[in-house]
Amino acid sequence: MSTSPPVAPNFNPVTNSLAGGLALAEHRVAQPEATVICVHGGLDRATSFSRLARRLETMNVLAYDRRGYQGSRILGPGAIADHVDDLVKVVLSEGEQVPIILVGHSFGGVIALAAALQLQDRVALVLAYESPLPWVLARVSGRPPLTDDAGFEAEQFFRRVISKSAWDRLSDDERTSRQLDGPALVADLTSLVDGPPFDLRLLTSPTLYVYGDGPLGEYSQQLAERLAALNPHISSRQIVGAGHGAHLTNPDQLALLIIEQWRLLCASR
Repeated sequence: MSTSPPVAPNFNPVTNSLAGGLALAEHRVAQPEATVICVHGGLDRATSFSRLARRLETMNVLAYDRRGYQGSRILGPGAIADHVDDLVKVVLSEGEQVPIILVGHSFGGVIALAAALQLQDRVALVLAYESPLPWVLARVSGRPPLTDDAGFEAEQFFRRVISKSAWDRLSDDERTSRQLDGPALVADLTSLVDGPPFDLRLLTSPTLYVYGDGPLGEYSQQLAERLAALNPHISSRQIVGAGHGAHLTNPDQLALLIIEQWRLLCASR
């Protein structure tokens, strides 16, 4: 019984990847303006960016299952440093012919920001969507303490972040697949409790912090203001009508933001 989802129709699996055994998928175009590399959040997968990829008609789009998740589950859960190393490898495997844009959703944005700090000028633009940065602005969480049952934590996270009804609609195979990603999720959830993993004041890549007006909207707006005060390279935008999963529910607006920011950046050079 397979517990990994098929590659989305507009993504092609990458074989013989130079990115350390990660399961990658790509959507390539002729003469790309840039290559967008998407980094998913907790209990997610590369193929969740397929709707976004379809709308970036002039850009290459790469996405990958982070270590511990889905097709990269064999690599086991990782710390932030492991995830950053993985993303750096993906970026470097693209060579230097096409500019790189990093798009990170939720925890994936934390990884994208950290990788941009390492790669500096190799990353032309960073977009982070509702990424948790508790060392910049703490947020009181209503989540109960974690148990020792990673599968249970995966189910509870899915019910809390997506919805209870969505979990109930999953097939047995899909539920098992999500539960098998539990150890990676728990590693994500516990990785930001030990203080700042990096210093955002040193970030030089143009960065856009994006947020919706759902449950995390108020916190994210306050965080965006803190980030702008912390680093002049960081600006922010809100997507009205978007919840936490904007790459799934609002791919048109998210794609438009990426394109607008990229072309503004090109025009300023």
